[in-house]
Formats: sequence, structure tokens, C-alpha cells
Amino acid sequence: MEVRTSNTPILQWTGDGLAIGLFEDAVELTGDLATLDEKLAGSIKELIAEEEFKGKAGSTISTRVAGGSQVRKLIVVGLGKAEDFNLDSLRNAAASIARSGKKQNCKTLAISLPVYHNQLADTAQAIAEGVELALYEDTRFKSEPEEKKITIETVDLLGLGGQEAAIARAAQICSGVILARQLVDGPANEVTPITMAQTAQTLATDYGFQLEILEQEDCEKLGMGAFLGVAKASDLPPKFIHLTYKPQGTPKRKLAIIGKGLTFDSGGLNIKGAGSGIETMKIDMGGSAATLGAAKTIGQLKPDVEVHFISAVTENMISGHAMHPGDILKASNGKTIEVNNTDAEGRLTLADALVFADKLGLDAIVDLATLTGACVVALGNDIAGMFTPNDDLAKELAAAGDKAGEKLWRMPMEDKYFEGLKSGIADMKNTGPRPGGSITAALFLKQFVKDTPAWAHLDVAGPVWADKESGVNNTGATGFGVRTLVNWVMS
Repeated sequence: MEVRTSNTPILQWTGDGLAIGLFEDAVELTGDLATLDEKLAGSIKELIAEEEFKGKAGSTISTRVAGGSQVRKLIVVGLGKAEDFNLDSLRNAAASIARSGKKQNCKTLAISLPVYHNQLADTAQAIAEGVELALYEDTRFKSEPEEKKITIETVDLLGLGGQEAAIARAAQICSGVILARQLVDGPANEVTPITMAQTAQTLATDYGFQLEILEQEDCEKLGMGAFLGVAKASDLPPKFIHLTYKPQGTPKRKLAIIGKGLTFDSGGLNIKGAGSGIETMKIDMGGSAATLGAAKTIGQLKPDVEVHFISAVTENMISGHAMHPGDILKASNGKTIEVNNTDAEGRLTLADALVFADKLGLDAIVDLATLTGACVVALGNDIAGMFTPNDDLAKELAAAGDKAGEKLWRMPMEDKYFEGLKSGIADMKNTGPRPGGSITAALFLKQFVKDTPAWAHLDVAGPVWADKESGVNNTGATGFGVRTLVNWVMS
């Protein structure tokens, strides 16, 4: 599929499908749309009336146009309320159009949507992202290809001619999102610590990153007792991934992105029971997937920022070597941890990853992890929790997420809640009381950042996976976090 910009007027474009957008409670046709309706013998007004179309965001209606017309199918998408219109409105509207165009068997499709605040480039990029992400399908594990259907071959963005750079940027961003989706969608017998390291190697080769893979012996030498405590029950070797992008010349900033990389989480000896969703625990490396997805895009965009992409990758399994509830682990900064729940393992792997990054002389660190069910209880499936003591970093990430259409909500870091993590025989426990579980998890991680001026933790347990189609997300992995991280690095 090719997404193209075009200055062809809507009244002159010819092809299979033509899509327009209308705002909620303002579906009267004016200007070129009124003229187009006349040219199409009133087809648009008739369609709106028959379907009782109200312009609700994401809603679509379509009709076949009478023979001899410039187009075969007409698609109308709702844009929601005009006062709520933003770049994500465009992204989601384009996704709805793309799905409808596919159902209508349109090989050629044109999209005519309003420009957001005269921002032609951002408008073109958002629409292109919506189209590409909505039409992505993961068929890697099908034994036989499905019967070939007519697919969209070209998409023309009308009124956005000359925005080829924006289209190219959208493709680069989508490539990172799709990599993250593929990693999270991949089952745990396909996506392992070994294959994650291989993916990092491919990225390093393709984009000129420096790559360091720390094997178990290397991690032992660095005293990564928390990470290795989780890893020792698995038959698969742990891999500590450190990818580095360095720009030409002096970098404007030095940043790190750390992703939780549990390729499967059984819960350990505190095994996940019935109804726990253990069969979905291939998604527990969603943070690492977003980290590598962001690396793929950053490698193409080449900003003047140094970025370290880090993940301590392993499985959390059960065997005679497994860590026990009650064990005491020592992290690489010397802090001791009483393990009172082996199913709170992600924070243990992140602890040593944070210590590693903290020694790199960085300006800021952002970690992201499918860390707690408590955050899902607090914020639902669509919003990630953002925890940081740094107001400036919070504003940067909020702006990056807003532009990406990925929702973040800043959560409190109530220091007195750390009392619940105190241990009588070690420096801390790995879990605290049930109330405020996502907050105590963030406070745990805070203990492993000492010298870096700014640090933030993103709990993405909810939005990394979608149970139903919505906006640019299809059922399954969403690639959440990639667009936000890229926007943050590029800001």
C-alpha cells in the first residue's frame, strides 16, 4: 500500500472510494462538499438522512454511487465535536476510513479531512499513521494464507500535496509500532530472551547502533542479583540488552529508555492461578517491545540526541532453581530485597537495569513496564500511569503522549507509602500492601536511581493490549508507548 499526498481537488479526484469527514451536530454540507453532493446527484445528503448520521467520532457510513460517477463508493466518517478536534481525531478517523475502504473492496482510496490548526505536516502524518496502523494484520502464524482479498493499493490525502516528508516520518514511526506489536503478539515459544537479543542485533546492524549483550556471567560480575534471581528458574539464558544510538557531533541530550522484558511470567512459585490471565503473559515484555520499537524509529529519524535502549530480558518460571518467597536478593547497587512475592518480578529486573543506566551519565531516564494490575484498576485499559518526582519531565512526557494520542495520567508518589515496603531483615520487600500497589511499585523503582537528574516510570499494564478494535488499534498488541517515546526523544 502506498500513501500519497495530493493537491487534486475533491471535485476532480477519480477512483474507487472517496472519504470525507463531518463534525458532530454539524453535518450540513457546505462549500466543495455541497458542490460534490450536487455532482453526485444528492447521494451524500441522502446517505446522511437514511443512516441518521450524527457525526459521532469514529462512526462511518458508506454507499455505492450511481454508475458513471467519478467514484464507486462514498465513505463518510464522524469527527466528533469540533471543540474536541485534535491530531488523534484525525488519526482515528483515518483508521475508520481505512477499515471501511477495505470492506468496500477499494483498491484506490482518497481521504479528505480538515487540517488541524493549519498544521499541514502534522495533519498528513496523523492521517497516514491512522491508515497504516489500522490496516496492519499479523498473519505470521497462519499455516495457510487466507484467500486473497482485494486490498487497498493507494491512498491519496487530498489537500495535502507537498507533505511527502510527513508521510515518510509516519511510515518510520509505524515501523517501530509494528515491531513492538509483533514482539508482544508473538507467543512465548517464539519470542524468548534469545530472540529478543537477536532482534536487538538486527536493529544494530540495520541502523548503526552500538550493541552490548550482557550474558549471565557478565551480569554476575556486575552484581545483578535482583535480575538473576528472577532468571535462574528458566531453562533459557537471560539477556541484558544495551543498544546505543549516538548522533554525529555533540548530542543535545543523553537519555535512556528502559523496558521490562519478561518474555513469559508464570508468577514463579507464587504461580498465577485460575482466572489470573496466565495464558496472556507473553505480553509481559510490552515495555521491552516498545523500547526496541522506539529504537527502530529513532534509528531512522536520527535525532541529535544520544539514546540508550536497555532491557533485562528473561522468563519468570518454576523449577528447582526458582527463587523462593522469603529469599533475599542483592541488587547491583548493594540494596537488599526480601522477596515476599515471586510474581512481583518485573520490578526486580528493572532494579538492576536502572542501576546500570544510572551510571551512564544521563540527563533523563524513562522506564516503562507492564508492572501492576493495580494501575489497571486505577486507570483502566486505555491509560498508562506516569510516576515521576520531576515536574519538567512530566510535562515533556505528557506533551509527547498527547501528540501521539497515547494517554498518560500522572500519579502521586507518596513517599510515606514506602513504609509498606520496609523489611525487618532486608532493606526492603518487593511488594507492599494491596492499597496503592502501583504507587509502592514506583517507589520501589525510585530506590535504584541516584545520580540521574530526571527519571519517570510508565506503568503500561493496561494499554499494551486491546481486546477489541478501537481507533488505530486492532485486537491484540497495540505497540503502546512507541509514539510517545519517539516524540519525547525528538522534542
